[in-house]
Amino acid sequence: MLYTPEQRRRRDASPWTPVQGFLAAFQFLVFLVSLGLVLYFLATGEGWLAATISIVFKTLILYTIMVTGAIWEKEVFGQYLFAPTFFWEDVVSFIVISLHTAYMAVLIFDLAGPGVQMAITLAAYATYAVNAAQFLLKLRAARLQSEAMEAAAVSSAAAADGASAAPLTERAAG
Repeated sequence: MLYTPEQRRRRDASPWTPVQGFLAAFQFLVFLVSLGLVLYFLATGEGWLAATISIVFKTLILYTIMVTGAIWEKEVFGQYLFAPTFFWEDVVSFIVISLHTAYMAVLIFDLAGPGVQMAITLAAYATYAVNAAQFLLKLRAARLQSEAMEAAAVSSAAAADGASAAPLTERAAG
């Protein structure tokens, strides 16, 4: 079970839930554009500045979603990170952040040229793609859990209605 009923209630009530949804979708869009710019630079040797700006922007969005995600996790699960439900997603997220931060350090301190910078970016982006897939699978599992819980609630309500109607039927027949 991904969420207890109480965690599900907190998740649904949290103002951070839609924020996370928006930021995740926005980050993915920025990722796609940035990946295109990085690949264009690697293929042509042109567009380094555009690729670099897009990587920095993607990194800033990543930092933002990590902070808001930690707040969301605290509200829903009672701890900022590594709640059992999202443990492996958080582990991979930290690898993603480490790679993006390594890129930023290489860029800011001019530790390596554009080829190394883009190689770090591709590693960061590949890891991000794995992490995004983890979260999409978790989102799907949460949706399926919600549907199952709703179906069980409807079934229980129908059974309760049937049980309360049975004495009336018996009295009418008797």
